[in-house]
Amino acid sequence: MNCSSVNVTMPENLNLLQLIIYIPIVFFGVIFNVIAFLVFCCKLKKWTETRVYMINLVIADCFLLVTLPFIVHFHRTEHPIDELCYVIQTIYFTNMPVSIYIITLIAVDRFIAIKYPLKAKSFRSPLKAAVSCGFLWIIIIIYAYFNPRFSEKKEKKCFQKTSGEPAVTTLVSGIWGFFIPLIILTFCSIQVIQCLKMKKNMSPPEETSIQKALWIVSMNLSVFIICFLPFNVGLLVRYAMDAAGAACSLRQNASLFIRVAAWVANCNCCLDTLCYYFVAKEFQEASSLLPPFKSLKSRSNQSQNITTNALSDHQKMHDTGADPQLI
Repeated sequence: MNCSSVNVTMPENLNLLQLIIYIPIVFFGVIFNVIAFLVFCCKLKKWTETRVYMINLVIADCFLLVTLPFIVHFHRTEHPIDELCYVIQTIYFTNMPVSIYIITLIAVDRFIAIKYPLKAKSFRSPLKAAVSCGFLWIIIIIYAYFNPRFSEKKEKKCFQKTSGEPAVTTLVSGIWGFFIPLIILTFCSIQVIQCLKMKKNMSPPEETSIQKALWIVSMNLSVFIICFLPFNVGLLVRYAMDAAGAACSLRQNASLFIRVAAWVANCNCCLDTLCYYFVAKEFQEASSLLPPFKSLKSRSNQSQNITTNALSDHQKMHDTGADPQLI
């Protein structure tokens, strides 16, 4: 069934609800990301892998924030597919997968540093992190530029799918842009958690640090899944409905779910600040110099040694050749 001929409508209050949700996302997202950008670019002296990844993540989040007011406008006015729409779509469909892959790279980097501390020196460096991010940006920008033109070729409204034609790029984007990174991120997070739990006979301060590290890794994985999984599952469900020729009412409900799930996914540009603050030791130290983070200084001092302690413990295990379960 071709739904392009059917009058596809959304609830009238949906655009208002979208505006209400996006206003605080943009407001807090801009504040948090500007602070993070200033810290990483102006307050830190030493370049590390974490600093490279975080700067790229900040840039991706900032570009995503720029698109949100346009998306609200496009939905409220039912903006047609034109050059402005192509530009905003390219920016939007670039920065979400970039954020996903950078978060995945951070998890891989953390996995290598903790699981293989001796070999990490040959695998990890700021230059290699910069090359990885640069290659990632180039590939995704090229794909995102052609993706909207291809998948939305038969659509009439910007950021709204009304036709019944299945877009193969939706399937490809879902698999390579989310589910494969999800598998990698999950594997690395589980391995890191297992490594941290292998530590035995710890002093109370060490046990507290390990527990906080476990909480951070678990929270990062949970936020990633909560933010991005519903949106990408919704896209795949809509693709399956289009391919199977489902009723237009079902496709409309799927489109409604995707639109709401996108709001949750876009919240990640604010939630990434949790990663900025708790994961990067350099950021914890430098951010305490800025007024918005002074109230968090005590929490920072308690958590900034988490990763350092874990790395030190595993370094000792490898250096001595001791069985981790006996330490």
